[in-house]
Amino acid sequence: MEVPLRLYKTVTVFSTLIAVFAVVFGFLLLDAAALGTGLLRQLARSVLGALSLSPADSLLSGLFAVAGLLSIAFGAAVYVLGTRFKATEMSADQE
Repeated sequence: MEVPLRLYKTVTVFSTLIAVFAVVFGFLLLDAAALGTGLLRQLARSVLGALSLSPADSLLSGLFAVAGLLSIAFGAAVYVLGTRFKATEMSADQE
């Protein structure tokens, strides 16, 4: 899809930023699932404790793992969709 150069730059910058953040956050979630420690896991335990919920460790690990994989997949999808744009100035004349 051809778009003006200014829009191309904006889409490229923000889609890359969102994709990198989502992938890094996904790996943090996977880390919390695998190690069973860390700030994210402690935060989740305190929030669930405040709600009078205490899920099993295996359930919490599974939820963190699924959320981590979904976050990484979301980051990949955003990056792929962000690279589908091209500026009108980028098209080569084939005449």
